[in-house]
Amino acid sequence: MSATNQSKTNITVGQQYVGLLERVLFSTLTTMPCCVFLFINGTLLFTLRSKPVFCETSRYILLYNLLFADTLLLAQSQLMYLLSACRIRVTYPVCGALTMLSKLTTVISPLTLVVMSMERYVAVCYPLRHATIVTIRNTAVAIIVVWAFSSLNVLIRVILLLIFSFQDLQSLQMKDLCSDIAMFLVPISEHYDKAYTCFLFVSAGVAVTSSYIGVMIAARSASTDKASARKARNTLLLHLVQLGLSLSSTMNSPLLTAISEIASRVVLVRIQIVFYVCVFLLPRCLSALIYGLRDQTIRPVLMYHLCCQLKRSVIPAKAERSSFVKFSGRPS
Repeated sequence: MSATNQSKTNITVGQQYVGLLERVLFSTLTTMPCCVFLFINGTLLFTLRSKPVFCETSRYILLYNLLFADTLLLAQSQLMYLLSACRIRVTYPVCGALTMLSKLTTVISPLTLVVMSMERYVAVCYPLRHATIVTIRNTAVAIIVVWAFSSLNVLIRVILLLIFSFQDLQSLQMKDLCSDIAMFLVPISEHYDKAYTCFLFVSAGVAVTSSYIGVMIAARSASTDKASARKARNTLLLHLVQLGLSLSSTMNSPLLTAISEIASRVVLVRIQIVFYVCVFLLPRCLSALIYGLRDQTIRPVLMYHLCCQLKRSVIPAKAERSSFVKFSGRPS
């Protein structure tokens, strides 16, 4: 009997060790690329503030807003993932703040893509009026409206959270891991989330698609610059891809709920990690890769800043090594 209990204990300890090792491995594999892209995003954000041309051009100002929201969401998503991987349970206020930040930045990205698509549409279809329509002031107003609309969504979610009677709880410490689903404390919160997500992405999809169709029609006109129309069409296609990837991140929870009914917990965790990498990490890195490498104005400045920062990290190490060798070569 004692041998059987000892065997069960060894199996349990072995499973816990394998589970711990797997969590450490996956955490490392997700944290390293996340840090790399946070570094690239941060360098691109600095690049977009390093030259007057970037600060005085509407599309670069909108790109900065998009990249800033994606960077915040990337950092927040990785923090939430590490909390889940380490099995750390936080309090309701902390989890609420993290999820509200996620909801804020998740809405800003598609709305900014809509504004960027409209800017490209005006540039191709109304080139003579582009300078008067797309001004720095109007761009700033559009960004303020985007943040206000996103903040209104967060405010409504906070009000729905306050409907829940927290005073009936013995402690504000959460019993489950922090996630978006865990903060659906009342049924109306989940219904509002689904309705708002559908409305947001259907509206954004219609706006970007309409801009693309308008550019396609304008490209057939003899008076339109063919090269400019082609570049605008490719840009709008990229906006559609980005919007689709952002939409896929909102469908993560329903998919995992459906998979949980047919898969074991271990398989579900692994699928969740794959979803996290493909749906959350990669889309937030696309903006830096697409615009940083594709835009002829941004690319040389971005590469310059990236190379300079890498040289600054390499040269001190070489200098320290050479001074150590020189010191060790002296006679005592």
